[in-house]
Amino acid sequence: MDSKELIRAVKLIVDEKNISEDIIYEGLNLALTTAYKKNFDSKTNVLVDINRETGDIKVFSYLVVVNEIDEGTEEVDEEGNIVKIPPEINVDAQILLEDAVKIKADAQIGDTIQVEVTPKDFGRVAAGTAKQVLTQKIREAEKNSIIEEFNGKEYEVMVGMVALEDARNFYIDLGRTRGILPKSEIIPGEEIEMGSSIKVYITKVESNTKGPLIMLSRKHYGFVKRLFEQEIPEIINGTIEIYQVVREAGIRCKVAVYSNNEKIDAIGACIGERGSRIAGILKELGQERIDLVIYSENDEEFIKNALAPAKDVIVNITDPEKKEALAIVTDDNLSLAIGKKGSNIKLASRLTHYHIEIKTLSQINEEGNK
Repeated sequence: MDSKELIRAVKLIVDEKNISEDIIYEGLNLALTTAYKKNFDSKTNVLVDINRETGDIKVFSYLVVVNEIDEGTEEVDEEGNIVKIPPEINVDAQILLEDAVKIKADAQIGDTIQVEVTPKDFGRVAAGTAKQVLTQKIREAEKNSIIEEFNGKEYEVMVGMVALEDARNFYIDLGRTRGILPKSEIIPGEEIEMGSSIKVYITKVESNTKGPLIMLSRKHYGFVKRLFEQEIPEIINGTIEIYQVVREAGIRCKVAVYSNNEKIDAIGACIGERGSRIAGILKELGQERIDLVIYSENDEEFIKNALAPAKDVIVNITDPEKKEALAIVTDDNLSLAIGKKGSNIKLASRLTHYHIEIKTLSQINEEGNK
C-alpha cells in the first residue's frame, strides 16, 4: 500500500462505512507510533505525521522545553497509601532550556523541538500496519452498524432462515448477521428444519468481543403479542388494544384485549370471519391453544373472563389487598377451569394478578351444611 492507496482507502471507508476521518487517522497514528517503537527498538518519544493530502508518513522525535524537569509528585490516598502521580509530560520528553538552546538557539519554555527520524524502510512497516488498522476499522464499523440496526428491532418479530444447528442452539440467518435461537426457546414439540423460513422474536441485542449478539425466542409471550399486532389491523390502528399476554408455550396462552370503540367486538375482530385472522397465528403456534379474553376494569368480571373456556363462573374477591379470589364453578366446568396440568387457572392468575381458588357448587353446598 503506497501513500496514494492509503488516502483512497481512507476516503472509501469514510464514504461507505460512515466512519469519521479523524477516528481513522487517530487509529493510524497510534498504531504507527507503536509499530515504530517495536520494529526499530526505540524508546524515543515520537510523533507520527500523516499528510492527509498526499498520504506521506513521517516520524519525528520530540522534546518539550521546560524550566525544570518534572518527575511527577507523590500523594497519599484515602487508605494512607503513597501514590505516584506522573508528570503531564513524560520525563524522557523533557529538556531543560539551557540544553535546548544548544540544539535550537531561539528555543523558549514550552517549545517542542522536533527532529525527523523516519527510517528508510519505514514504508514497509507503515503499509502493513495501515492495512491492519483499516481492516479493524471496517470490522468495527460493520459491527456498530449491525448493532444500531438491530437495536431498533429488539422485542420485534423477524423472519429468518435456519442456517446452522448445534447441540444447544439453532442459528438463524437474519440478513447481515445471524441470531441465536436456543433450543430451550423453541415451542415444545415443534420440529425445525434446516434451510426453512422461520419467525423469531428478538429478546436481546448487545455487543461483545466477537461482534453483535442477537438472542431469539419463539417461546416468549412477546412473540404471541407481536403476531397479533401483525395480523389484526384494528390492533395496529389502536382501535383494539392488548392488555396483556400470558403463555405456557406449547400448551396454552391467554390474550386479554379490549376495544376503544363500543361498536367493534374485540374478540370477533381478532378471530376474523370464519377464523381467517387468527388462523395464521394458530398455524405459527402449532398445537398451542389461544384463549381470547375481554379485559375489564372490574376485577370479578375480568377473573370470570380469564377462566374461559369454563362457563357460568361466579367470582368473589375474598381479599382485595392480598389479591385473592374465589371462583365457583359447576361440577362439569371444573376440569375446564383448572385446565390441563393446571394450565388454565395458572394462566388466569397470572393474567389477572390474583391468586384464584376454585371450588365447585357441590363443595360450597357441603361446606354450608357442616
